Amino acid sequence: MTASPRHAARRPLRIRHALALLGVGAMTLAPAVALPTTASAQQAPERLTLSPTADPATSQTVTWRADHGRTAVLEIAPTTDPDQVTRVQGQVTGDAGGTHYAATATDLTPDTAYRYRVGDGDQTVAAWHTFTTASHEADPFSFLYFGDIQNDITSGAAPVVRAALAAEPDAALAVHAGDLIDHANSDSQWGEWYDAFGSQTTGGINHVTAPGNHEYSGTNLSDHWTPQFPGAGNGPTDGADLNETVYHTDYQGVRFVVLNSNYRNTTPLRPGAWLDTQRDWLASVLEDNPNPWTVVTFHHPVFSNSPGRDNGPLRDSWLPILEEHDVDLVLQGHDHSYSRGNLTANRTQDPDTHTGPVYAVTVTGPKMYDAQDDNWADRGAEARVQLTDTQTFQTVEVDGPHLEYVARTADGRVVDSFTIVKDDQGKRVTTTS
Repeated sequence: MTASPRHAARRPLRIRHALALLGVGAMTLAPAVALPTTASAQQAPERLTLSPTADPATSQTVTWRADHGRTAVLEIAPTTDPDQVTRVQGQVTGDAGGTHYAATATDLTPDTAYRYRVGDGDQTVAAWHTFTTASHEADPFSFLYFGDIQNDITSGAAPVVRAALAAEPDAALAVHAGDLIDHANSDSQWGEWYDAFGSQTTGGINHVTAPGNHEYSGTNLSDHWTPQFPGAGNGPTDGADLNETVYHTDYQGVRFVVLNSNYRNTTPLRPGAWLDTQRDWLASVLEDNPNPWTVVTFHHPVFSNSPGRDNGPLRDSWLPILEEHDVDLVLQGHDHSYSRGNLTANRTQDPDTHTGPVYAVTVTGPKMYDAQDDNWADRGAEARVQLTDTQTFQTVEVDGPHLEYVARTADGRVVDSFTIVKDDQGKRVTTTS
């Protein structure tokens, strides 16, 4: 997106800066051609992914897939001092189409560009990649938000993903609200997902990922999920799959919280207790939040775009907490249409402005459903914007007391935008398009 004058001078050029320090041209920001995605073709490490820790200012988890036995090594150095390489021992984390590995670098310097590579530390190594640690201050940054990518990834979803990367090349994070692929254990579909983003992106910025129902096969979480997206390890441990899928990470003044909304898959006989475990954990995470902003993401919407897709148990358990703690953004997917709204109780005298949380439902891939606002209206909410047959990506810029959200199509058309301002007059969410 085109930065407003207020953002243009202050936006951190994280990826470009890191690449420039290595002498790499800006054209390398285009999605790279990924290595082969079948187990039989594996040689060098592939499917490189940055997964956030609880404190991305001082630590970073890297995951990858390869065939270099049980030995795993992450080599990392500041880009300004590339000879000062630290070797971090990794570990095998699973087998899904090949052996998966993970390593976490700690004691990193905040707001610093690093170069790294992974492998066995001997003969099998990946190319050097770069990332930049977060600042410990609430410095301005931007992130991307994707709804369901899921179907026809290469020809249908990838063009939208690449438009997002081109529109916001300095994005520090990518938030994924579930259904990254269509069949939980399809190695080829996971390969398409990685190809859509390219290794400079999957291995260059942190990916905050919530599982959708298509990341489940029956009641089982995808074999690929945890090895690729291990999370920060600070979520609840009491409940099916919660330790692997629920966590929070703090990035420059924003607490990002990931929940698992798949109560139909994980605990079909006792959904209430499983959801309430997350509710209680969420309440504690929000009560102890030192950041001025909060973003919560999960897959199934609190207010669905189709009356036939209501998620009543989830809404009953989580909505009061989201409202009580005035979460800023609730980012969801699942309904294969676009909507953005709020509780009617949070209206103001200005018809374009409301208070309280913003609830967004988006879709990046080409699979589409019809949309209606019945489920919103019947539950005390309103959909301010609702669209069908519209693939979008979302850019969010956070700058001090200002947050700007823009939803665009692959051709750059803005379909929704709003700002959130927090000042001595309180919090205001104002539609700008």
